Amino acid sequence: MHRRTFVRTLSASVAVLAAPAVRAKTAFQQVETQFIAALADPGETSGSNAQDWGIWVKDPGPRGVWLSLFPALSAAGFAPAGWAYDPKEWWLEEHGLIMEKPRFPLAPGQYVVTGGREVTTILTVNPPDAAGAQAWSLADGATVGQVTHLACRAAVYTSSGEPCTPDAANLSAFPVTPGATMPPVAGCKNRDAAGLSVIGIGLGALSWRTASVETAERCATNAHPTRRRSRTAPHSRVSCSRRPAAWCRRG
Repeated sequence: MHRRTFVRTLSASVAVLAAPAVRAKTAFQQVETQFIAALADPGETSGSNAQDWGIWVKDPGPRGVWLSLFPALSAAGFAPAGWAYDPKEWWLEEHGLIMEKPRFPLAPGQYVVTGGREVTTILTVNPPDAAGAQAWSLADGATVGQVTHLACRAAVYTSSGEPCTPDAANLSAFPVTPGATMPPVAGCKNRDAAGLSVIGIGLGALSWRTASVETAERCATNAHPTRRRSRTAPHSRVSCSRRPAAWCRRG
């Protein structure tokens, strides 16, 4: 995410978290950016399939492997970052990087999500029902498309009955235009996942105070803000960590 976008996003998130109606229900802690892989249509505001959604708690971009290096990944079975390649289900992002699988399922709770444009809101994920389905909803009538970072594209590829491997991908199809669908790969069926940036996580009744917009913008100029505990105000002090999210910042 570019710096100006991140400043705008972070400022908006502070405003959302400071809203009395939101704070009355749940306290939120700002986190270093995580990414939800949401299998939903752009116009949806709610659904019942969050059990199929995953989350990358670490930025998957720097941990990925370029398509051109797939033979080495296939031979080793593991990426240099340590994650295992699964030939039955693999993930690809918009620049042509094979990524590790997100963590499944997405844990029940509330998440502050944004697409890095104009909308920052709360995603609520319910516990599984008797059939295992997890309902989800976005607050304020927001749609999945509004909280999707268009520069972040990813898809999961599985076999359509024929061999499905990353070396069948057309390298000239990358990078993918922001907002476009991910390219097909011969022998595979694929499903696009919306990339929702998570910048805050609900902490129930835990005491939490928002940082000022000025402090947030000062941190965002160079880095992601992180929180340091203190005896008098846990989770309320903001400092800067120079580790900006890398996924979506290339190209």
